[in-house]
Amino acid sequence: MASLSYDLTLAGLSVGSAAALTGIGLIVTHRATGVLNFAHGATAMLCAYVLRHLTTEWHWPLQLAAALTLLLFAPAIGLLLDRAVFRPLAVLGGDPARTLVASIGVFVLLVGGAALVWGPGARDDAPELLPAEPWTQLGAALALAAAVGALTRWTRFGADLRAVVDNRRLAVLSGIDADRVAAAGWAFGSFTAGLTGVLLAPYVRLDPYGMPLLVMEVVAVAVLAGMRSLPVAMAAALGLGVAQSQLTRLHPGGLPEQLLQTASANLFVIALLIAALLFPGIGSQDALPRTATARVPTPPGAWTVAAVLFLIPLGFAGSDLTTAVQVPALAVILLSLVIVTGRGGQISLGQAAYAGLGALFTALLTAGRFPGLPELPHLPALAVAVLLVAPLGVLTGWPAISRHGLSLALATFAVGVGVSRFVFTQPYATSGLTLDRPAGFTSDRTYYLLELALLTTSLLLVIALRRGRTGRALAAMRDHEAGAAAAGVPVPALKLTAFVTGAALAALGGGMLAMGQRAFDAEAYDPIRGLLWFAAITVLGADSVLGALTAAALLVGLDAGTQGGLATALIGLLAVLIGHFPGGPYEALRKATHHFHRTPRLTPTGERTRKALAPPPTAPQPQNRREGTRGFLRAQHSGPPDGTDAQGPHRRDGEHAETPAAPHPKQAARGTSTLTAHHLTVTYDGFTALDDVTITVPPGRITAIVGPNGAGKSTLFHCLAGTLSPTSGRIELGTRDITKLPAHARTRTGLARTFQDLAVFPSLTIAENIQVGADQQSQSTVTQTLRLLDLMPLRTSPATDLPTGTLRRTELARALAGTPHTLLLDEPAAGLDAAEVTALATLLRALAADGMALLVVEHDLDLVAGLADTVHVMAAGRIVTSGPADQVLEERTH
Repeated sequence: MASLSYDLTLAGLSVGSAAALTGIGLIVTHRATGVLNFAHGATAMLCAYVLRHLTTEWHWPLQLAAALTLLLFAPAIGLLLDRAVFRPLAVLGGDPARTLVASIGVFVLLVGGAALVWGPGARDDAPELLPAEPWTQLGAALALAAAVGALTRWTRFGADLRAVVDNRRLAVLSGIDADRVAAAGWAFGSFTAGLTGVLLAPYVRLDPYGMPLLVMEVVAVAVLAGMRSLPVAMAAALGLGVAQSQLTRLHPGGLPEQLLQTASANLFVIALLIAALLFPGIGSQDALPRTATARVPTPPGAWTVAAVLFLIPLGFAGSDLTTAVQVPALAVILLSLVIVTGRGGQISLGQAAYAGLGALFTALLTAGRFPGLPELPHLPALAVAVLLVAPLGVLTGWPAISRHGLSLALATFAVGVGVSRFVFTQPYATSGLTLDRPAGFTSDRTYYLLELALLTTSLLLVIALRRGRTGRALAAMRDHEAGAAAAGVPVPALKLTAFVTGAALAALGGGMLAMGQRAFDAEAYDPIRGLLWFAAITVLGADSVLGALTAAALLVGLDAGTQGGLATALIGLLAVLIGHFPGGPYEALRKATHHFHRTPRLTPTGERTRKALAPPPTAPQPQNRREGTRGFLRAQHSGPPDGTDAQGPHRRDGEHAETPAAPHPKQAARGTSTLTAHHLTVTYDGFTALDDVTITVPPGRITAIVGPNGAGKSTLFHCLAGTLSPTSGRIELGTRDITKLPAHARTRTGLARTFQDLAVFPSLTIAENIQVGADQQSQSTVTQTLRLLDLMPLRTSPATDLPTGTLRRTELARALAGTPHTLLLDEPAAGLDAAEVTALATLLRALAADGMALLVVEHDLDLVAGLADTVHVMAAGRIVTSGPADQVLEERTH
């Protein structure tokens, strides 16, 4: 028994050593560059293939081939990635959005390239670089970790590396060559990836898909180490390796033994799930590229062309449509990413899991093997499978509530890997499972017609979700999550809705794909497919349903008509080029054809005709801004007295008149609600940001908070707005305690806010930005608010690349469109010129005169002096002085 334990421990140390090498490479690369290298596993696979090719195909000596592979080829890959892919992204600002997509693109490109060069089959003749003796591999891992530790602690380069990690911009200003540090990090990370690949190749399946995924599973050790600590990564890797080996000793029998064997074979996957779902993640920004959020104009006739292309197989193809039937099914799967990623702005690398579950549940239901449910015909089984899979979208939707960027990417990837390993590849779920097509649709042609009908239904659903109130809310959440919450959008519920809807669509497409292939094929829903689908839909236009159709046809058509791997390599190449073409292939195409574009011009006769038909100009009517504001707000709070259109005679001929909705049920109480904070205290790790602060924001008055940087103004503001919870104290709105009420719920009670840094939604128009605020209160005030803030001429313009003053007015208009009784303004004059500040002050006075409560946090003391009724001065987290503006500010100047 002791001998068995010893042998298993040695085997576990061997596995753990390879995992430790991966962890070391990922941590060093991340510390030097800030990038979580998703392509680490693909680099390992490529180096293993190169070493095998040099020794087996070209018969080079192993030592020479290994030296060339590890000391030249692997670092060269890292340097190439740094120079050609990630350094251009750093020049663009190091946006984690593009960095993540580019990293996944490199992964996909290398996988597709390997499949093109060496074929998709597995190889079992990889050379053995080091003896199977585990102490050798453990010694290599420990020596590498020790060398890295010594380098970072006791050398000049290590000091530069630590400086770049702590603050890259400050390091550059101090004279440190951050590009050199990043290049060294990439070279070393690729070296460790290559070493991992050549060590693992003799003992695992060497193929373009299996090894990259296997290496990516052990990213758990780097996440457990917080992407920083090499000793923790080493300990986690070795501990998991030994535990995985020791679990093979247990044989309880029956189902427990099957589950135990599955767990022991996938312990690193379990660790990845735990690390990704339960531990604090890395990255804090939404990781969606501009190509996912940009408005891609639909060319004229594009839908007609798409419809013709999808109908061609029915008229010109033969009876064998085996390839064609895959396209509509994959298009439905990709439409799920249009909702989750394109419109909702959420990273989802696990859609293959939901597609596979849809296929598996459909097969189980038609076979009568689903627990608790009878055998069902194919179409009802597909419908029930969709209903069963949809709630499982919470598996990825729940982490999305509190995670962004790389953290969310890891969580969704972990879910996809976990479902694949614990469900799709297990005999208890898939052994002896068959699947056919629905009765009446057994031929390729009739089944293709059924798929087109289901695809059309899915398209209509997605188009409906992308438009209207839900579509605006999703786009607002995607563009600026905090701004969406401030506009009243229930962000957590909306994220769950997006993921649940995406899971349902993916399940529908997965079931269609399995019935089209007449079998459940686990490899069709491999986690790498999820990465490929995400990359494809992102670079081809994630917020475009035509992008999903194009991606489906491209992925199926290229791989069916040519050597396998071409579509994968092409999608990877497009994703890699995102640093050079941030707008994606559409922008690149427009730039390439720009000099061919001719602007149409009227002939002289046409110019004379247009002038003759143009209406005579009308002189603008003078309007008192203050009275117009008061009248507008009275209409908001009380509604039109005679039930007619609230816009009344102010509506201009030809303008769209919106039908006013019924007054909000809480409208009557809004005029008397007073916002009060009692004894608020906020502490961070022993530091007191707010210390027993009490403040009241009365209706009809303008209250201002001033003070130096670090005084606690922003902390107090965020507590009142609901984006920060106080350590102690309470916040009341009238008699209601709203201390624990989230930001979007406070907005619905009539408390609105603006942001110091502009919080507009750039992918929406000015009018749509304002409509987001109006949607949450069921008010039809968009046109009135546009007029109030002088935004009517720009209502159809996207809220991007406009002057700061215009965007400030847009943000304020969105807040007013929700008919608030209390308005919190954080640095509202930031970026405005003198005329705009004067207009803003006039508007704010009018709002207060109409009964609104205003709280202003502002550095411009001249604006505060002429605007505020009461001023509170903060210092060191406390209110030190309060009183009328003239008195307090006069004392402050002395």
